[in-house]
Order: sequence, then C-alpha cells, then structure tokens
Amino acid sequence: MAQELQRPLITVACHEDLTAGDLVGRFLLHSSETKWQDGPLTRAVREGAICYLDEIVEARADTTVVIHPLADHRRELNIERLGERLLAPAGFMLVLSYNPGYQSVLKDLKPSTRQRMVAIELSYPTPEIEVRILQNEAGIDAEIADRLVRLGQAIRKLVHEGLPEVASTRALVSTAKLFKAGLSLQEASEASIARALTDDPIATRQLLEIVQAYVA
Repeated sequence: MAQELQRPLITVACHEDLTAGDLVGRFLLHSSETKWQDGPLTRAVREGAICYLDEIVEARADTTVVIHPLADHRRELNIERLGERLLAPAGFMLVLSYNPGYQSVLKDLKPSTRQRMVAIELSYPTPEIEVRILQNEAGIDAEIADRLVRLGQAIRKLVHEGLPEVASTRALVSTAKLFKAGLSLQEASEASIARALTDDPIATRQLLEIVQAYVA
C-alpha cells in the first residue's frame, strides 16, 4: 500500500507492554537535560505517513485508545505532555491488522475502536498468484511452486483442534527457500510446515501424511 501510494511507512509491532507513551513519545534524558522524543505515531502524523499497527489486539485497550481522535472526524493527536494538538495532514493514514479467530476472547478489538475503522478481509492469494509469489521470493521453478501451493491448499482444508494455524503463504515461501538451499522438497516441507505448525502429535502425524502424499 505504501509503495503504491508513494507514502512513507512507519510500522509498530504491538504487544502487551506497549504503552501510549511508546506510541506518542516521551521525555528522555540527554546529558544533563531532558528532551522530547516523538513516538512512531507522532512521527507518522507529522510526516503525513502511513502508521501501521501490526497485531493491534496484542496491545492493551488503554494504549490503543490514544488512536481514537485520529481515527474519527477529528483526525488529531493530542500530546498532553507538550500541550500540543497535531492535526493530521491529508496524507496520514492509520492501518491496523490482526488475525481473527485464534486469539483469546480477552484479546479482541474494542468496539469503540472497530467502529472507527473500515474493514478489509485478506484471505490467501489465488493459487496462480501464490505460485508466482513462491517463484519470485525463492527463485524456484513453476512445477515445484505448484506442488507446494497444492500442499498448502490441502493443509488449509484440515480441521483439527491441535492445529491452531494452517500453512500460510509465508510458510510456503520458507519451505521453498529451504528447498532452494539444498533440502529435498519433503525435508523442507516437514521442517517448515508439518513440524513447525503444531506440537500436537496427532495433528503432526496428519500433516506428515499430507506432505508425504503431495511432495514425496
């Protein structure tokens, strides 16, 4: 998105220890004096950049509330410690992402935050595009890429309580890179997919059987 719109991109990896100060900024000690240092959210507003909050539900609710004035009609960021109110320029954008479905019920997007957003559901690429991704990212030929994509599609149909996540495009790319580095396609698939997705012995056995069927 940033490349397409030719906008600078500032990414924040959200986690439970992330504070509002981490996003907005804080006073830091420099030599014998304290100086204000903008946080990534403030820098994005000043620069008119895209601020991308990755895995937003991992951050605490009292932290994410700081984005509310930016995400509604006000489009402003209040920096209380500076007594400053920043109005976001037209180029500023706020993008949040998370993977729904497997987080704890205690980790969900606040309704007050959700209602300030528009939602885009991103599923897996089409098989044709996923083949091209593997070719471009790992430098493998179309036949190997097609076999890995078919393997990924088969695993995505697998339903098992011991399998919280299925084979993502990222996992297929990692497998393709291991193959390119010299492992057999089966060894790469077992290491980067079958044994990496779960510790559940039954689910692992099912994954190994699927790998055996598609890439051995």
